[in-house]
Amino acid sequence: MGQLKKLAGQTALYGLSSIVGRFLNYFLVPLYTSKFAPSDYGITTEFYAYVAFLIVLLTYGLETALFRFYLQKDTDKPKVFATAMVSITVSSVAFMLLSIVLASPIANALEYPGHADYVIWFALILGFDAITAIPFAKLRADNCPLAFAGIKLVNIFLNIGLNVFFIAICKPAFEANQGSWLASVYNPSIGVGYMFLSNLAASALTLLMMLPMYRSLMAGFDKQLWKEMIAYGAPMIFVGLASIINETFGRAMLKYWLPYDNATNLHMLGVYGACYKLAALMSIFIQAYRYAAEPFFFAKKQDSDAKYLYARTFDYFSVFSLFLFLAVTLCIDLFKLFIRNPAYYEGLGVVPILLMANLFLGMYVNLSIWFKFTDKTRMGAVVAVGGAIITLGMNILLIPLHHPVFGGYMGSAWATLVTYCYMAVISYVMGQKYYPVNYQIGRAGAMIVFTLGLYFVDKFYVPLLPIHPYISKAFLLAMFFLIAATGYGIKLRLPVKQ
Repeated sequence: MGQLKKLAGQTALYGLSSIVGRFLNYFLVPLYTSKFAPSDYGITTEFYAYVAFLIVLLTYGLETALFRFYLQKDTDKPKVFATAMVSITVSSVAFMLLSIVLASPIANALEYPGHADYVIWFALILGFDAITAIPFAKLRADNCPLAFAGIKLVNIFLNIGLNVFFIAICKPAFEANQGSWLASVYNPSIGVGYMFLSNLAASALTLLMMLPMYRSLMAGFDKQLWKEMIAYGAPMIFVGLASIINETFGRAMLKYWLPYDNATNLHMLGVYGACYKLAALMSIFIQAYRYAAEPFFFAKKQDSDAKYLYARTFDYFSVFSLFLFLAVTLCIDLFKLFIRNPAYYEGLGVVPILLMANLFLGMYVNLSIWFKFTDKTRMGAVVAVGGAIITLGMNILLIPLHHPVFGGYMGSAWATLVTYCYMAVISYVMGQKYYPVNYQIGRAGAMIVFTLGLYFVDKFYVPLLPIHPYISKAFLLAMFFLIAATGYGIKLRLPVKQ
């Protein structure tokens, strides 16, 4: 129990930076949209759309490889860290130099002639973030969530502060023709580039804060170890790229594949994008959990009760995620106020689907440890690529349909759910062959069915009752906790040790 409490505490700390970061980024959206025209703001949207893909390529699986080799017993930890850092640093510097040399052709290809500076700033941001990815992974491996969250928060607050300074203070001063030094700071030719400059400054400061960790580079670069780490981590590139496709492909294609006119398609894309954010609570929890769980799993791998801990972790994760699902769906009338504009409420039907999809994604995080522990990362890549194929196929099939439940953006949401369900199920089946763990799958499935039953009772029967709906909702949540307390949820009957 003490180990699981430690994991829960670290998840909360890792989640702090994610929650604060997302909240403040939402806060910046009104600032950006009020100060820049949509065409200008679209520049940053396009550039940042490349981030997820490029960062996967620039880190090429070495984060996961670091956990695999760094957390082995009797390993030379400084050597592992130094080898990963030298590799990432060399490749990232090469990427930044090449981007600087080719900045003008790249800017022209992206149809931003005269803005090679955008390409250069963006390349530096990506390079710095890639270099610091390994120190951040080391902090997770060393169980330093406070340091991890602290550095992340410094990055976030500097980024936000500079955005506010340049865009909310200096830009209005310049436009008002004031002769102050604030007006002189702002250069209108940079425009939305101040978003990049703010991010670049924050990324550079993060790199500086990580410099003390570079003392470990004195351990030297091990060529043979590097080859082993690359062989282990390279398939994770496909896992990462497939995950990005699973998460973003549907939203990217809605504009083009919805069967309506362009204005309607854009409207539906906006509705789906806004309602997608209501599932953010689950995704934030999963991200924080993954930050804490991955090094935890590797660190416990060689313990005698490791599989017992993995099974218990899966149980508690499943129940807490189901609680989040139930809390959001039962209280959707409160959560939807985050959107504020009632024009978006027509898309609220996707929220339960996306929450359940994220539940299965979290289960996949737990159930996919087998390919990392058995060095079968290529098989893990096959699972992820299979999920990407399902995502592509279902979106192509469902988005163009004129159907209120399975067509349009609803179809994209269903594709996400089916994909993550497939990945969780196939990972469990393959894991039982290569690294069997006594997961209580039957009990988890029964808990999912029970939770969905409570959801449908709230949706179809609670509105018919002659009492305040939130009294009924409170009763349904109480039923959930009652089942949990009797052995099918939070206080689970522990699996048998293996």
